[in-house]
Amino acid sequence: MAFADIEAPAISTQKTTAGFLQVTLTGQWTLRGVAQHSERLIQEVRGYTSDPEVHWDLEKISAMDSVGAFILFTASDGQRPKHLAVREEHLGFFRRWQERSVAYEPARLERRLDPIDTARRIGGNAIDHLTGLVTLLGQFALDLGSLAVRPASIPWRDISANIYHTGVRALSITALLGFLVGVVVAYLSALELKSYGAGNFMVGIAGIGILRELGPMLTAILVAGRSGSAMAAQLGVMRVTQELDALAAMGVSLSLRLVFPKVVALIIVVPLLVMWSDALAMLGAMLSAKATLGIEFGQFLTAFPTAVPASNFWLGISKGVVYGALIGLVACHFGMRIKPNTESLSAETTNAVVTAITMTIGANAVFAILFRGVGLP
Repeated sequence: MAFADIEAPAISTQKTTAGFLQVTLTGQWTLRGVAQHSERLIQEVRGYTSDPEVHWDLEKISAMDSVGAFILFTASDGQRPKHLAVREEHLGFFRRWQERSVAYEPARLERRLDPIDTARRIGGNAIDHLTGLVTLLGQFALDLGSLAVRPASIPWRDISANIYHTGVRALSITALLGFLVGVVVAYLSALELKSYGAGNFMVGIAGIGILRELGPMLTAILVAGRSGSAMAAQLGVMRVTQELDALAAMGVSLSLRLVFPKVVALIIVVPLLVMWSDALAMLGAMLSAKATLGIEFGQFLTAFPTAVPASNFWLGISKGVVYGALIGLVACHFGMRIKPNTESLSAETTNAVVTAITMTIGANAVFAILFRGVGLP
């Protein structure tokens, strides 16, 4: 399309019956339309923005894109006129520019240097996130109760797909991580115990350390970094592409179709991955025991049940269930908070991973305190 075929943007004014000045914009306020008139249009619009009682009529604009909205936004210094008539499909362009300008507002950056304001802002954000997580947890409980009454509505296909993506596709990296952890823990323990002539204690130290602490913790951190970030990013992309708005407009429950399958999948997957990584870690520990202390595989397996009480294994599996629920809820919480722009997508995805790992470590500390006398010989 040539520039001559484009309806040039124009500005006209007239007095209303109530005596107010009405500014009417017509034409195509697009990149092609304003390419040769941007400076003139900015100056002309700016001449009317000083009067807050001016009535703006943007409904006769035939076409608009973000460039045309930027000219109007810049001319009015980012302030929305008091009397504005604009088509709904064009209103989103102004909202995007307003969100972008607020994100880089210099005054807000200066306020961050105030320690009192910083503490208030951090406290407010913490309360906001805590409220959101509790709300999400309550909605998950309501969905669980609703599906218990109507089991035919359980989204089995979505749960199965999430189990595949978060569990099956993570088997290889989890196996490698578990095997290396078992080798390192057993090797270092064997070297230290050998110097004191207490090599026979290596089985118990490695077994309890892996089954009780290292296996569940490292598996949860891996899942949080791999699957938690993917879940948050998926929800964020759906927000950017307006898929979430489309689902809500069709009456589809976002919590039931998006949040519930992800959380349930992680509750199922993380304990299984913990068992998988524990098995590979113990294999690595047996190889290290044989290489450093000469303990045969049969001797290791015979001494293992006596040195490592079974409650350590079940405690590790229980941790996996809790970690899976925490990672799923945190990832979905931050994913649903993403705004329709790329900056929010990257920031909230990072926040999801960091928060999930932090809460996992905190939950591990709570487990250590509550079960300090369980499973120890």
